[in-house]
Amino acid sequence: MEVDKIRESIIQAAKELFRKYGYHKTSVNEIAKKAKIAKATIYKYFESKEVLLHYILMDYISSSVNEMIRSSFAENNKEEYLSKLIFKTCRLTYTICNEFIGWDFIRESANSQGFLKLLSDDLETLLISSFRETNLMKSDQSYADSLRFLIKASKSIVFSYAFTSVSDADVRKNFIGFQKEILPYLIKATLK
Repeated sequence: MEVDKIRESIIQAAKELFRKYGYHKTSVNEIAKKAKIAKATIYKYFESKEVLLHYILMDYISSSVNEMIRSSFAENNKEEYLSKLIFKTCRLTYTICNEFIGWDFIRESANSQGFLKLLSDDLETLLISSFRETNLMKSDQSYADSLRFLIKASKSIVFSYAFTSVSDADVRKNFIGFQKEILPYLIKATLK
């Protein structure tokens, strides 16, 4: 197999298995078997299973964020635009935790906090750099600073749900509470 095809087969196999079983329950052996390669080959492309997951998630997040920003930018109402965009980002965060990582790993693994902190920081950097490409941040430096605050605050609140929720129902309840009770105040503070 070509280098690009091997790498892509590893990524696709890992995506499918992470989505089906979660990160914690998927072994490198299973990824290798599904990709039809030797286990050692995976380590030629990815330092660890965690690095592979991070790559998959950042690729998924990056394409999703760019699509959200471009598709939502037609909004004339900044408050509505930001509210929709932050909520979509929160849903994206929920999706990656639910579909790729798995709540068991998040709640039970000692490694999960460090991993989610890195993912959270990368998401923040991606959102800010994506916003920089829009006219929203180019027009006014104080507004750009307010957007950074909104992103940081929302991100911190949303990622904290992963650690404080006992069940999937609690996570959904917290997200709904964030959308209805906290996000409107954060948006208003950003736009002042």
